[in-house]
Amino acid sequence: MYKKRIIDKLLDLKLESFGATLIKGPKGCGKTTSAKQKAKSFVEFQDEEVRDNLLAVAETAPKKLLIGERPRLFDEWQDAPKLWGAIRKDIDDSGLNGQYILTGSSSREIKTAHTGTLRISQLQMYPMSLFESEESNGSASLKELFDSPEQFDGCESNLSIDGLIFAICRGGWPRALLNKTPRSKLEIARDLFRQTCSVDISNIDNTKRNPRWAQAILQSYSRNICTLAGTGTIIGDVKANFDISDPTVYDYIHALEKLFIIEDVEAWCPAIRSKSSIRSSNKRNMIDPSIAVAALGLSPEYFNTDFKTLGFLFESLCIRDLKIYSAAMDGAMSYYHDRYNLEADGVLHLNDGRYALLEFKLGTKEIEEGAKHLLEIESLIRKYNEKEKQCPLRLPDLKIVITGSQYGYKRKDGVYVIPIGCLKD
Repeated sequence: MYKKRIIDKLLDLKLESFGATLIKGPKGCGKTTSAKQKAKSFVEFQDEEVRDNLLAVAETAPKKLLIGERPRLFDEWQDAPKLWGAIRKDIDDSGLNGQYILTGSSSREIKTAHTGTLRISQLQMYPMSLFESEESNGSASLKELFDSPEQFDGCESNLSIDGLIFAICRGGWPRALLNKTPRSKLEIARDLFRQTCSVDISNIDNTKRNPRWAQAILQSYSRNICTLAGTGTIIGDVKANFDISDPTVYDYIHALEKLFIIEDVEAWCPAIRSKSSIRSSNKRNMIDPSIAVAALGLSPEYFNTDFKTLGFLFESLCIRDLKIYSAAMDGAMSYYHDRYNLEADGVLHLNDGRYALLEFKLGTKEIEEGAKHLLEIESLIRKYNEKEKQCPLRLPDLKIVITGSQYGYKRKDGVYVIPIGCLKD
């Protein structure tokens, strides 16, 4: 049974606005399954019974494969790259929107003769959020918090700490949710990690790469997840065990980004202090925290005694979910950190200028610290505005501490405390 995804409505908008939509994202995040919910006909190049015939037609007369009910889905379209040009021309000729959906493996990069700009739009897909996997009860809506914050009267999460730890280790992979046993659910992320290092990192651009080097880089990334560790730190970690050049490490990192395995968080750099005080480097992160758990060879039981590592992985999970939720509101995620150690783990910006300052705190004991950071940043903006009355900065519309605890509420200082097990778009 299909579990509804937040991307479903985004795909509707893309089909309404453009002739074709290319859904991008990591392997196994559900691109084809979601696309099939919207398609009225489809062509699957991985079907071995008809594959050779389809590829022959695609090579000699790709336009013939466009015949069928619309929207028409082409899965694994990279196997027949001439389709891109045929689709582009058909959209030009017809002038119609919502004609085609393309999906394919993130492990293959195809260079096309034309970009498809204004004809073939791109839509990024993530693994499932906790709301999509039905582990968040959705009793706290981000949209409603932005639109009507005064109506929030608290919430309660049903997600236990053990359930949260397992969700972090399992990840948001749809295949994992279909498996029956905890062990088989955890195996999906582990296999994705192995396949990324041994196969996909070489297939992405047909460049032979060393699986052990790829593993070492992902392990270093995992140890530094949700920190501001520089690339020099990653290089140093890998060089401790392997004779590898700096440019090679950069090349591997770039390949992992193209595979949608690594996805760092950019810095928010408002002018509330001197530019030299703002940390502008990216925060290290992955598309899903389960990849980091797999890279480090850890199990849910390990985190019974290591809450520090769990805290960083919890932050990664929160960033993943907030990227998914914010996409539904035309939003984007960043972070704030300056050399005075004033920080906001996340900043969620909406395209109308509103934004929320966020802290991610696994346990209740850390809530006070997180709220203090958010209030200090708001105070700093107020002081800035007193001096810069010509170009004042907008004050945060929301200040939220997202936790792994049970209860959500609004503090007297205006900071919202929201369990990740209550959150939705």
